[in-house]
Amino acid sequence: MNGNRLRSAIVTGASGGIGRNAALRLARDGFAVSVHYAGNEARAAEIANEIEANGGRAIAVRADISVASDVEALFDATTRAFGGVDVVVNAAAIMTNAPIAQFALDTFDEIVATNLRGTFLVLHHSANRIAKGGRIIAFSSSVVAVSLPGYGPYIASKLAVEGLVRVLANELRGRNVTVNAIAPGPVATELFLRGKSDELVEKLSKAPPLERLGQPEDIEGVVSFLAGPDGAWVNGQVLRANGGFA
Repeated sequence: MNGNRLRSAIVTGASGGIGRNAALRLARDGFAVSVHYAGNEARAAEIANEIEANGGRAIAVRADISVASDVEALFDATTRAFGGVDVVVNAAAIMTNAPIAQFALDTFDEIVATNLRGTFLVLHHSANRIAKGGRIIAFSSSVVAVSLPGYGPYIASKLAVEGLVRVLANELRGRNVTVNAIAPGPVATELFLRGKSDELVEKLSKAPPLERLGQPEDIEGVVSFLAGPDGAWVNGQVLRANGGFA
């Protein structure tokens, strides 16, 4: 990474859940952070302000990651503010659960637009804009290994992400850029908990051998590892941070 300027990171989906923790952790690790949000401007501004209050640098940037011009603008804003892009963490995602037989087509299209098209656009711009020695981190999910009913479109989108990550890692040969994905197990975020009964949450919390839900802090450490010097030899991999869930 460029040693002549402050290292910078883009974190999509940083206004909540895993993305929020990833942004705060990378700021503690010394990165200037672009705090991306899609709709919650107040929460993104709060996170950026928290980073600045603790001595870091941050900007909040709105973008719909399914829109090519928005993603380009996100990278442009980061480059203007910090001089370049060294790390990209694409944590933005949506999830709706229903059986395939009852799944609404427009909802399917929304999942594909954010989770797959959005990831593709972020990876596309990362490949063209990231500095030599940079790190690209996408998000899959450990649910892809267990084929839970109701998760069909979500699983399909995340399996596609894993394929994109492995291909891009090969395509960036010679630039010293790593491309990996993190596949969390059940993590106690708003996205995971939404629409689930207490009984289902309890059941899922007992599924991993560690017998608890993951916390965003569990995943931020994996982000920090992949973005930092200890992750330099990890490339083209899917790290299943899931407590043994699958």
